[in-house]
This record gives sequence, C-alpha cells and structure tokens, in this order.
Amino acid sequence: MTIDKMLGLGQRAGKLISGDIAVKSAINRGKVKLLLIALDAAKRTQMELTGLAASKNIPAVTYGSKEELGRLIGKSPRSAVAFTDEKMVCGILKKMERGEADRTRT
Repeated sequence: MTIDKMLGLGQRAGKLISGDIAVKSAINRGKVKLLLIALDAAKRTQMELTGLAASKNIPAVTYGSKEELGRLIGKSPRSAVAFTDEKMVCGILKKMERGEADRTRT
C-alpha cells in the first residue's frame, strides 16, 4: 500500500493530525508517531517541525506538496500531517525501508 493510500486510510480511521499548528501541539503532547512535511512548506515551518520531531525521537519525512497532502486527506492544503497510530507507522516505515512505498512525490 502506498503512502497516498495510507494517508486516506489514516484520515478515515481518525489516526491523523494535520496542519502545522495542530501537529506541533500533538508532538508536544507525545501523540505523534510519524511526521510528514510538505516539500513546499515554509523553510521556517520545516525547521521548527523537524527540530521538534528530532527532540522527541519522531521520524520525519518530506512528502509531496501542501496541495497534495491536503487532497489526499480530503482537506485544504496542509504543511504537515502526523500519524498517531503505531501499527500504521510501523507498516509505512517498513515499506519505506524496503523501497515499496513512494517516499517523495513532486
């Protein structure tokens, strides 16, 4: 299953948090297991989110555009999306390691 499909599944299952402010709050509360940051997010936003994720040992991956991230979860453009479900994250990370999941999109 591609990350695109996992995003849609996670949204429907209520296992996603989206938007940079909501994601920052969730990271600080310890709810985030994997962070996806849009390639075209503002540099400041990218630096803040990656720094915050690194401080909490949360894997962070750049993926797609803000427009694409929003479209994949049925919302307006989003700078960041965070998975909160450990099982989904394990599946995504294993697929990325094996090269079976798209990692970056343009």
